[in-house]
Order: sequence, then C-alpha cells, then structure tokens
Amino acid sequence: MNPIETLLDHKTIREFKPEPVPAELLQTLIDVSKRTASSQGLQAYSVIRITDPELKSAISKVASQEYIARMPELFIFIVDAYRNYCIGEEQHNATDVAYGGDTFFQGWTDACLAAQSLVVAAELNGLGTVFLGSILNDAPKTIELLGLPKYTFPVVGVGFGVPNVEPQLKPRIPTEYTLFENKYVAHEDYMELLKDYDAEMAEYYDTRNMNRKVDCFTKQVVTRFNNRRDVREQIGDQIRAQGFTI
Repeated sequence: MNPIETLLDHKTIREFKPEPVPAELLQTLIDVSKRTASSQGLQAYSVIRITDPELKSAISKVASQEYIARMPELFIFIVDAYRNYCIGEEQHNATDVAYGGDTFFQGWTDACLAAQSLVVAAELNGLGTVFLGSILNDAPKTIELLGLPKYTFPVVGVGFGVPNVEPQLKPRIPTEYTLFENKYVAHEDYMELLKDYDAEMAEYYDTRNMNRKVDCFTKQVVTRFNNRRDVREQIGDQIRAQGFTI
C-alpha cells in the first residue's frame, strides 16, 4: 500500500497485539513528532510516555476505556507553557503573556499537530493508533496523575502498537458539506441532506464493539448532546485553575 492509500485507510484501532514497538521505530516516531510545525517555533507542548502499568490503569479509569491499560504504547500530549515561563523568569523577563489565552491555544495547537504527526508516522510503519480525548473526562484527575505543574494542561492521548483487529473503514460526511470555497455555506435541512450518510453510518460496526452497529450520524449528534459529562463542561475553569488567563 502506498503512503496516500495508507492515510486514506485510516482506522481507529483499540486492540493491539501484546508485543512492544521496536525501540528503533519508537525513536523514529518520536523524532518525526518533534519535527512538527510549531507556532512561532516556541514548541509550547510536551509529551509524557506512560510506561508504569499502574498509572496506565489509572488513566484507563479516567477515560472509562479499560483497553487503555493494555496498550503497548501510550503517549499523553500536553500544553506546556511552564517551560517557556521558567525561561522568562530566569532572564527576569516573564510576563502574563507567558500564560495568556493566546499562549494556551498555541500550545494546544502545537500538541494536536505533534500528536497527528506521530499517528501518521506510526500508520505509515504498519502500526495501529487511537486518539484518546477521553483523558479529559476528568482533567483535574489526569493533571494529578501526571504531576502537571501550573501553566500546563492535558490535550490528547495517543495509543499505538501492532493492530490485533481489522475494523471497517468508518464513513465520513460528504465533502460538499464540510469543504467550502471562500465562505461558509449554511444549509437549511441537514437531516435531508445527510439521509444517505445516515443510512451508510447505520451499516457501520462500532470499533468499540465489533458486533454492534452504530446509530445513524444525526442520532449520534443528539445522543452526545444529551449525554454530556458535567466535568467536561467545566474545562474553562479547569484551564484557569492551571494558571492560564483565558
């Protein structure tokens, strides 16, 4: 499979073979991730590799996803303005810019881009991957588990290893409703526009349970609205608690 076909065949993998990622390949993935573009070159993010089985298990409980405890590799990407704040302090020139809203979102974007680079490199080398936004189900607990200082914040986890499943390719919303030219195009009847996509999604088997089909997309949207996690609705307060002035 050529590289483009590999990327077009991206699938979330949640079950891995119990074998380690070779050390040389792991280092290559880390190096690729580090080469990712960074806002103003400030590299306001860091990565924590989770190797402690007990810590991995604790994170799986935060995420409510038991399979996390069995992942060969688990990386947590974080906003890290602490390092640059300290650099400013050591030069007697730290200001509130070091922990302002713009700095926070630069670090958030840097972390997301670096995580995506890692995923792409892993998949191009035959590994399976999964993004774990679920580490934010209880961000204060994740912060506690990782020992994060002020001016840092967890963004996303990435699990990866040798795939032990071959799930279906998950359908996507038709491009004409997600890609616009020059200005946003709003539609009046999304239920009608997405009926064919809904039908396609209704035939897709969830990778969390390979024997269960998912609801159609529009029902998933409403289900998500109605099943919100109150602690995740408090993320702004949680970010401010880490010292950021957003």
